[in-house]
Amino acid sequence: MQSNYAQKLQAGVKFPSIDVQMLNDDVKSLGTPENGHDWKLVVVYRGQHCPICTKYLNQLETVKASFAEAGVDIIAISGDSKEQLESHLEKLDINFPIAYGLTIEQMNTLGLYISDPRSEKETDHPFAEPGLFVINADGEIQIVDISNAPFARPELETLANGLSFVRKNDYPIRGTHR
Repeated sequence: MQSNYAQKLQAGVKFPSIDVQMLNDDVKSLGTPENGHDWKLVVVYRGQHCPICTKYLNQLETVKASFAEAGVDIIAISGDSKEQLESHLEKLDINFPIAYGLTIEQMNTLGLYISDPRSEKETDHPFAEPGLFVINADGEIQIVDISNAPFARPELETLANGLSFVRKNDYPIRGTHR
C-alpha cells in the first residue's frame, strides 16, 4: 500500500522564507511582520472564484483592529494571477496587504492542500485550499490551520481574542510535534 502523506508544517518550527508579489510590484516576505507589529497572520485563500473566500477576507477586515491591538500584522495570498486579484478587489472591501501568484511549489512548502479546478468557469490553474498561519516574533509558527475545504476555517474574532489572551499572558506554543 502506497503512503500518500504530504509533509505539513508543524507548530514551533520556523516559517519558511517565501517572497510574494504585491499589486504595486513590491515583493514582500510572506511571514515577516510589518507596520510596527512583531507577529504575522498569513491567510491563504483559494482565489477570486471562491465566494466563501471573499466573505472571509471581508470579515477579516472587520476584525483587523483586534489583530493589530494584539501586535499581529496581516497579509492574505492566493495562487491567482495579478489580473484575477485586480478583478477580485471589486468584491473586496479590505485595507490590508493582499498578494498574488502563490506557486504550486510554495503551496507545497506551506503544506497546503492543492485542488484542480472543476471547470474553466472556476479558474484556470491549480489553487491552494485555505490555510492560516500565525508567526511569532521569533519567526516560528505559533498557530497553523490547514483545511482541505473552503468552509472549514478558524472563526476570526475567536482567533483574534485568543491571540490577544496568549500575547498578554506570554503563553508558549502548545501542541508542538514530538
